Amino acid sequence: MMDDISKTDPEIFDAIKKEGIRIRNGVELIPSENFVSKAVLQAYATFFTNKYSEGYPGKRYYGGNQFADVVENLAIERAKKLFGAEHVNVQPYSGSPANQAVFFALLNLGDTFMGFDLSAGGHLTHGSPVNFSGKHYKCVPYNVDKETELLDYEQIMKLAMQTKPKMMLSGLTAYPRKIDFKAFKEICDEVGAYHFADIAHIAGLCATGIHQNPVPYCDVVTTTTHKTLRGPRGAIIMCKEKYAQSIDKAVFPGLQGGPHDHVNAAKAVAFKEALQPEYKKYCGQIIKNAKALADSLMDNGLELVTGGTDNHLMVIKLINKGLTGKGKEIQNALGEAEIYVNKNTIPYEPNTPFNPSGIRLGTPAVTTRGFKESEMEFIGECIARVIDNYADKNIIEKVKQDILELGKEFPLYPGMEVLR
Repeated sequence: MMDDISKTDPEIFDAIKKEGIRIRNGVELIPSENFVSKAVLQAYATFFTNKYSEGYPGKRYYGGNQFADVVENLAIERAKKLFGAEHVNVQPYSGSPANQAVFFALLNLGDTFMGFDLSAGGHLTHGSPVNFSGKHYKCVPYNVDKETELLDYEQIMKLAMQTKPKMMLSGLTAYPRKIDFKAFKEICDEVGAYHFADIAHIAGLCATGIHQNPVPYCDVVTTTTHKTLRGPRGAIIMCKEKYAQSIDKAVFPGLQGGPHDHVNAAKAVAFKEALQPEYKKYCGQIIKNAKALADSLMDNGLELVTGGTDNHLMVIKLINKGLTGKGKEIQNALGEAEIYVNKNTIPYEPNTPFNPSGIRLGTPAVTTRGFKESEMEFIGECIARVIDNYADKNIIEKVKQDILELGKEFPLYPGMEVLR
């Protein structure tokens, strides 16, 4: 039972080693991914993975939870301090269940809400018809302006006045500009709606004041704890104190059983890291890197949704290159060159989500690795070379060699295969 994984399960050990090689060799530009610290990894791989802790600190259904309570309370207090929240639930397993808990707490089945259209930059849980949010509730989607590709708050206000939603959902997964949460609150106040913000992508930027913090303007805020927050895979829900009981009941026993205590430990570590001065510098560099990458892409002939970025991500529009619906092929070609991105829809997408006309990319992971503006300029040039020659294996191989050389300058998890 105490033998090393390399002996007990060589197949899994081999996959772990190869994933380590992949992330060290390549350039990780998927904006929802990041590299956690060794301390977060250590907290995650602990004895807490064995514990069952149904309930909340001080009110558990199992014995032996005195140290699980310490961990969860630390995570809660650190998250409160980080975001200035009145109440925090740290138990959600991931972002989608956290969002579902909010729906359960604030709405009845069939109620009307407004959410950001998926193709324009929203999320599945913001009202997609294939998701619980679109199946069990009536979603009125709001979109970006067709010409500017920006959110038009006056038009959103008009739509809200017409439809009278019970809840307004603000947030993004592929919108490259800042969101005005105060403007959303004014809309909600006008129509008597709850304001629920999903800041999964921009939580780190919000916590450090680089992006407007939605907490003062919202009834409820959710975020994942990875992405810019640079913690483990998981989520939290923040809310006004008056909604605390409803939110907690929606999470447990409404949706989940016991929390993942080892994940809560890793969340607590990540929140402590995010409270340090160095973390704000890191988030500032994310923005600098994103702007440098966006400028490089555009200088090399690529078109971006909204013409740039204000946050950590950007979306390349492939249409002007004659590559409508070629997002998957471009994603794969870039992957062959060790540049990892994801295919993505663009506003008013002319093709299907499976074969979209956009490429989404971001800078949290490469910034963690130590890349600065000069590296982003070079990477932008590499991306443009691949897109312009995505069927040319020789050029892709040349770009790959350039990327491999770049990776050697920025070691990642040195000396680590697995935690020992």
